[in-house]
Amino acid sequence: MAVVLDLLRNDQRPRHPEKAHRPDQPILRKPDWIRVKAPGSPKWAETNAIVRENKLVTVCEEAGCPNIGECWEKKHATFMIMGDTCTRACAFCNVRTGMPDALDAAEPTRVAEAVAKLGLHHVVITSVDRDDLADGGAAHFAAVIGAIRRLSPATTIEILTPDFLRKDGALEVVVAARPDVFNHNLETVPSKYLKVRPGARYFHSIRLLQRVKELDPTIFTKSGIMVGLGEERNEVLQLMDDLRSAEVDFLTIGQYLQPTKKHHPVLSFVTPDAFKAYETTAYAKGFLLVSATPLTRSSHHAGEDFARLKQARLDRLGTV
Repeated sequence: MAVVLDLLRNDQRPRHPEKAHRPDQPILRKPDWIRVKAPGSPKWAETNAIVRENKLVTVCEEAGCPNIGECWEKKHATFMIMGDTCTRACAFCNVRTGMPDALDAAEPTRVAEAVAKLGLHHVVITSVDRDDLADGGAAHFAAVIGAIRRLSPATTIEILTPDFLRKDGALEVVVAARPDVFNHNLETVPSKYLKVRPGARYFHSIRLLQRVKELDPTIFTKSGIMVGLGEERNEVLQLMDDLRSAEVDFLTIGQYLQPTKKHHPVLSFVTPDAFKAYETTAYAKGFLLVSATPLTRSSHHAGEDFARLKQARLDRLGTV
């Protein structure tokens, strides 16, 4: 039986204590089309130094993102606020689980200072789930957005939030801070929620995205899923329709990659041709922008995608 230790923190305690006694799952060999360059360039090291200097957490590291070498080479780090410990225990996620520490009131300023030092034109801010907080961390998200606006007023801000389940009024606080892009990932099709995302509710997440548009139609909305978890194609197509009914602008689809033997297994590797077919169908259903490739992740190429998203909206308005 494998024990997943928290090696990122040099901690000999289990990183995922809730998974410690689960049977090991085989890890399939990755196909040829899933290959990435190992990190380690001088620009990667510079980004790493700024992250360390400001004592920040990145989802790039915590989630074991395969694109970290490419993104940090461009100084595109995705900051994960409110600590490194999540109150949920999703079967796919490599972020540490347990009881988080108290919020750090200085974190918004440190994030804003790092954004300024990196010279980011577009920044992505995500977080762990904080079910222990009365507002789910909504006010902290707003504080981070405000701090970045003060130090880097020209930087556009994309947030990737939890679902704020049973946190009345939380979403309104975040939307009032006016991020440029509001992202909340569905992660998978509804039939897989019980095993893959048991702490969440599919239609609550759909409603959350719909509510963002009701509160502020100018904010771009975005959501993403992983494939390879045992979903059927027709389920993915229905999910696309559900997102479009909520007026979601941008859809990302990427291949699920199993972090450890204790996580949900990869049940299939979806081919590049199948990803292209998903992209074509999603555009036909009305999304302004679609990214569907094996290595697509929520914040991958986020800056370039934001420019394309704005142009797509302008083009569509021009045809009305």
